[in-house]
Amino acid sequence: MPSETHPEIGKRGLYTSAQRARRDESVWTLIQGILAPLQFAAFLISAALVLRFMMTGLGYDAATLSILVKTGFLFLIMVTGAIWEKVVFGQYLFAPAFFWEDVFSFVVIALHAAYVWALFTDSLAANALMVLALAAYAAYLINAGQFLLKLRAARLQTEAVA
Repeated sequence: MPSETHPEIGKRGLYTSAQRARRDESVWTLIQGILAPLQFAAFLISAALVLRFMMTGLGYDAATLSILVKTGFLFLIMVTGAIWEKVVFGQYLFAPAFFWEDVFSFVVIALHAAYVWALFTDSLAANALMVLALAAYAAYLINAGQFLLKLRAARLQTEAVA
């Protein structure tokens, strides 16, 4: 499917053969493949703890710790993802094949960072912090969906080439 911003992607697929080879040979591909499901597991646990707090008022410390763990995974996967993008596409961010995913990733990072800032500056009440965390999580789910669609496109391209 061609990108409106980068129509050449639709003509050649998500990866050139050289990019696909770099992707398949890079340790960063494996690292991303490990970190992504770990981050998702941290998200599921944290979302449950946040929702529990929102419904019952119990477990604020556990919810807060879980949000910080989830945010740590996010920052780690974003840094390693930028390195992966450099290895595969020759630039750290905004490679044409992942342009919109990277743009929305910054929204996700900004929301998570806003939570951490608000927590450590004590600028929001507990309920407001949790609402901010849930907004960050909603953005994360959208972004994860973007990446899953790209993963599917990459698999389809690999099958078509094979």
